[in-house]
Amino acid sequence: MAIRFVVQARAIVRQAEKEAEETGSPQIGAEHLLLAMTGECGAEARDVLASAGLNRDAIRAALDREFRQSLAAAGVTLPPGGLPAASRDPNRRARMAASGKLVLERALKVAAGRGQIQPGHLLLGVLAAEAGTVPRALVLAGVNQGDLAARTQQALKRSDA
Repeated sequence: MAIRFVVQARAIVRQAEKEAEETGSPQIGAEHLLLAMTGECGAEARDVLASAGLNRDAIRAALDREFRQSLAAAGVTLPPGGLPAASRDPNRRARMAASGKLVLERALKVAAGRGQIQPGHLLLGVLAAEAGTVPRALVLAGVNQGDLAARTQQALKRSDA
């Protein structure tokens, strides 16, 4: 059986590309997919994230804290104003990073047998990561990844019913 992305899941991937491009990132990572899920196209995932207090601003703040802590661990301190905004190349499109590809692969596995990938499957793909930027940011946001994954699975069961 072929598995396809529903319109909303496809829109999340497109929004993640915009998220990456806005930050000057040449690659779409799990963090960009997570941020994209807070928008209108990811209602199911957005609602689960909101139930844990994670809207776009909260996720962005946690990702910024994670970035600063990671730099500090390497002995790098950012100036008070932070880094200047990244320059964007309007002719260059962001490509999927390894963490983004893993999210998509995990979403495919979770959606197997259902025929389509929903926004919740993408969120489960993000939440399955045991290491990396997103898990560290979620800890900094005070969110239990396992609890959030369980909420997502419940939301998917409700949408299947």
